[in-house]
Amino acid sequence: MNKDLLPIEAIVEKLNLPERYVERLGAYGAKLKLELLTDASLPVRGKLVLVTATTPTVSGEGKTVTSIGLVQGLEKIGKKAIITSREPSLGPVFGMKGGAAGGGRSQVEPAEKINLHFHGDFHAITSAHNLLAALIDSHLFHGNDLNLDPDAITWPRALDMNDRALRHIIVNAGGKRDGADRHTGFLITAASEIMAIMTLADSRENLRSRLGRIVIGTNRSGEPITAQDLKATGPMMALLSEAILPNLVQTTEGTPALVHCGPFANIAHGTSSVLSQQMGLRLADYVVNETGFASDLGFEKYMDIVMPSSGIKPAAAVLVTTVQSVRNQGAGDLEAGFLNLKKHIAIVRGFNLPAIVAINRFPSDTEEELQFLERYCEAQGAAFALSEAFAKGGAGATALAEKVVSVIAANPAPALKTSYESCASPLEKITAVAQKVYGAAGVELAPAAEEKLARFTEWGYGDLPVCIAKTQYSLTDDPKQMGAPTGWTLHITDVVLSAGAGFLVVISGSMMLMPGLPKTSRAMSIDVDADGEITGIS
Repeated sequence: MNKDLLPIEAIVEKLNLPERYVERLGAYGAKLKLELLTDASLPVRGKLVLVTATTPTVSGEGKTVTSIGLVQGLEKIGKKAIITSREPSLGPVFGMKGGAAGGGRSQVEPAEKINLHFHGDFHAITSAHNLLAALIDSHLFHGNDLNLDPDAITWPRALDMNDRALRHIIVNAGGKRDGADRHTGFLITAASEIMAIMTLADSRENLRSRLGRIVIGTNRSGEPITAQDLKATGPMMALLSEAILPNLVQTTEGTPALVHCGPFANIAHGTSSVLSQQMGLRLADYVVNETGFASDLGFEKYMDIVMPSSGIKPAAAVLVTTVQSVRNQGAGDLEAGFLNLKKHIAIVRGFNLPAIVAINRFPSDTEEELQFLERYCEAQGAAFALSEAFAKGGAGATALAEKVVSVIAANPAPALKTSYESCASPLEKITAVAQKVYGAAGVELAPAAEEKLARFTEWGYGDLPVCIAKTQYSLTDDPKQMGAPTGWTLHITDVVLSAGAGFLVVISGSMMLMPGLPKTSRAMSIDVDADGEITGIS
């Protein structure tokens, strides 16, 4: 653990937070009470900056590091700033990508705790998810008064770990009752609808309403059955009562940080909680909010799902890129990879949001390569700055911070757009994202996906936004397709209703909702030393 961390009291003081809104959890963490949002002395005053990226490599492009560095850089130039970021999932921590608390001199701290159990939020969300699953099977066992169709139950179980063996399982409720030997499976907690609900809820009342709207399957007449029908809302609320409160921590340099919730952006909407963003906008002049993966995923979903739902409008977007990302998209050729960078700049501009390219420096980058990237950004008319947050912390991101401030000052109220109108049909919405954002020529639906879209529309859910689950390694639905392809077709294999979250999950390609561990996982390098300090998480 970083020995230079400030006591949580110092972070509270930086934000001028009234004590009545702070619930301390140890020396370096606290939860903030929701009553803060109704205090008239704390009006919305901040500007929201979204951080996104070009198409990443397997190891990532340092988007979290850049986000943390930016908020530290903003503080360095005299601005009151806070970061709102997601809680890491144990899947990547022990899998391939590693921790998600940043790195080097730009981390959220205490990093080891944040990467592991933190304040128990993921445990609470997993427990609430599995409570609903248990109540479903219990209902089947005890007579099935709702006449649930066991073959039409869609609510799986959840676990915050990469475990491919649990993708498909058979559960046995006992005897010959309804649901005996029922096929189901697990998804990773970050893909749970309850995670999405927690992220989008803006109050306890809204959380209760969203939980009650969860559709768990149908009865034998083909009518949807909800969590409220099972009387599951109250006990789930009890499990989530503390988890709904955003977590206050700090960065490596003592800059305030709100770390809360953690949906993946390739299979969910991929950003921190609306509640943490709303708090940040009342406590600071600049709120830096990371969106998962590249602009075709977390950023698009923020603009098309989170912004319309929450009413929170970003002021600018920082697009993180690296030499390795651009080179990878050019199949080893840096110049050829510029097409991918150009496309991501266009995606941000397509929502009418100002874009600032952050060139995240890696130790292996040469000056010639970095200057080559800078000249290309200049030729595109894009604002840009070099970021060296990993090695230098906030001092390595002051140029980026100044660029962000100046861009926002030049265009303080952009007229933002979305990819589609809310009144469009589900297929029109999918097609709009595929064509305007991904660069596809069109969309092809598998028969099962087409049938589900028709059914969900008949049930009254056709007006919901779409959350497209897609590979993060390509703008297409094929992870091997590099650059910015055109003329291709987006293949939709399945559609899942997330009525509580308020969107349709549209699954493209061969996306998995429960990842597996790689042959050589990061778990092999994680341990605890003789003093009880956790090692190997980064």
